[in-house]
Amino acid sequence: MSEERLRRVRDRVRSFPDFPVPGVLFRDISPLLKDPVAFGILIDLLEDHLRATFPKIDFIAGLDSRGFLIGPPLAQRLGIGFVLIRKKGKLPGPTESISYALEYGTAELEIQSDAVEPGQKVVIVDDLLATGGTMWAACELMKRLKAEVLECLVIIELKLLKGSEKLKSIPFYSLLQYD
Repeated sequence: MSEERLRRVRDRVRSFPDFPVPGVLFRDISPLLKDPVAFGILIDLLEDHLRATFPKIDFIAGLDSRGFLIGPPLAQRLGIGFVLIRKKGKLPGPTESISYALEYGTAELEIQSDAVEPGQKVVIVDDLLATGGTMWAACELMKRLKAEVLECLVIIELKLLKGSEKLKSIPFYSLLQYD
C-alpha cells in the first residue's frame, strides 16, 4: 500500500469536536466522498487488500447507511454482488433481525432471509468502527443465514473504543486508525 495514496484518503477525513454530543470527536468522510480521485483511491486500496487476502468472496454486505456508499463500487470492482443490511423496517419480504446495544440505547438491523445462501463467503463493510455493536450485529445476522464472514472491513477505526474486541474471532481490517 502506497503511503501517498493512504495519505490522500486520510487528508479527506475531517474532524468535528463535540458532535453529536459533547466529548465526541466525529470523523466525517463527506470530503472523501466529494473528491472523486480520493474516493477512487479508497476503493483501489480496499480492492487491493481484499484481492491479496481472499481468493474467493461471494458478496460484499454493506451496513446502513454509509456501507452502502463503499460496498457497491467495491463489489463491482471485484465482480461480485452486494447485499444490504438495513435498519429494521426498511426491507420487503421475509427478514432476519437482531437487536443490539448502542452507546446511547438500542437499535435493530435486518437482512432479507434469502440474501445469502449457507456457506457463501461474505465481507461486511462500513465506514467506521466505534464500539463494534453494529458490526457485531451484522455478523450475527450472517451467522443466522449460515454464511461465512471472511472479514469486517471499515475505512476508519476508533481504537480507544476497542470495537474490534467485540468481533472476537472474526477477522477485522481498518484502513485508517485513530486513537
